[in-house]
Amino acid sequence: MSGAQPKAAVIAGCIGVVAEVSLEALEKRQAQGWLHKIERDLDRVIRRIREAKRTKKAVSIGYHGNVVSLWERLVEEKEKTGELLVDLGSDQTSCHNPYNGGYYPVQLEYVEAQEVLAMEPDRFRSLVQASLVRQVAAINKLAESGMFFWDYGNAFLLEARRAGADVGVQGDATGLNFRYPSYVQDIMGDIFSLGFGPFRWVCTSGSPDDLHVTDQLAVRIMEDILAEGVPPVVEAQYLDNLRWIREAGQHHLVVGSQARILYSDRVGRTRLALAFNSSVRDGTLQAPVVISRDHHDVSGADSPYRETSNITDGSAFTADMAVQNCIGDSFRGATWVALHNGGGVGW
Repeated sequence: MSGAQPKAAVIAGCIGVVAEVSLEALEKRQAQGWLHKIERDLDRVIRRIREAKRTKKAVSIGYHGNVVSLWERLVEEKEKTGELLVDLGSDQTSCHNPYNGGYYPVQLEYVEAQEVLAMEPDRFRSLVQASLVRQVAAINKLAESGMFFWDYGNAFLLEARRAGADVGVQGDATGLNFRYPSYVQDIMGDIFSLGFGPFRWVCTSGSPDDLHVTDQLAVRIMEDILAEGVPPVVEAQYLDNLRWIREAGQHHLVVGSQARILYSDRVGRTRLALAFNSSVRDGTLQAPVVISRDHHDVSGADSPYRETSNITDGSAFTADMAVQNCIGDSFRGATWVALHNGGGVGW
């Protein structure tokens, strides 16, 4: 997921800064067109942030280094100049697997860290835990200054708590409450409650022309729904997704299959699915379109540190919603269902 964040920031009109210890990964995303600038020096990163803020230009910056160094430098700038350079923050390290390469400690360079991981796993574990404590300390200082931080559900707060970091656990029996909210319960929950979730489709023709046609169908259908009138809270969701689908093609997001994702409610999904069928029938589309979703769908996932993190009756650790969704859909005639685990959170 972290590879998509620079592109997502630019699409949303933000200044996006990501840290990556692997130069190969950064260069891959830059060559792909998903990352504007790569910087190896934190002074240059800070200058680029300030310049982009001054010109109000959306830009993505990849820092080749450890994210803890970046967080601590942002704290240093705040303490030195009084300027908070980051408004929104999160973490997307693979903390569901922190001691086997999912998280690289700030104390070691990339190659050295790989050697220590292979030869001294116990030492590597201790370094990761100390690094997590430092990272949380920096995040806490920025949050106290006004930055909004949320947990991605990647077990970052869970592992930070286990490492002894100050993540503000409330001490309840579930162990699910942290200082910072999961973005699912704090942000996405309200969207899910409106019935909006990921609606994915794949053009089996493999043709970019077909993907463009489906984009245009989605634009027309959402414009029609808005013209018919919807409640303001629903209108806001349609407007956001209308902006997304209008601009998706120009951002060159396809890396394999000609596929697209759109958040929509039942009304939009139904109309778009019928429009796909009609377009295949009349030859506007060259081949069928496969319709699916991702694990983030409305009531479609159980994850005690993400989707179900605010369920406190003990059932947060069961997979009842996901299983009932999958099996229930099959009973109702679905031709393709999936029951899978992981989702980047270790559950």
